[in-house]
Amino acid sequence: MCLAVPALVLSIDGDFAEVDFGGVKKKVCVSLLPELEVGEYVIIHTGYAIESMKPEEAKKTLALFDEMAQLAQDMGES
Repeated sequence: MCLAVPALVLSIDGDFAEVDFGGVKKKVCVSLLPELEVGEYVIIHTGYAIESMKPEEAKKTLALFDEMAQLAQDMGES
């Protein structure tokens, strides 16, 4: 199973960008998204940015992941 976690675009250099996954920075190929700009969020699959997301949508998704992580932690403590 694959989770689509939004990553924030920090910088773009040609066909590559540095993105941030909640503090983890990676270099990914962005050639599939020629209109991409710094500050946007993207979904990454096998090293390629395959879709851009609006910041509001990305933040909602990240908040849901945080809630799931907290729930899993709470269930483990029971």
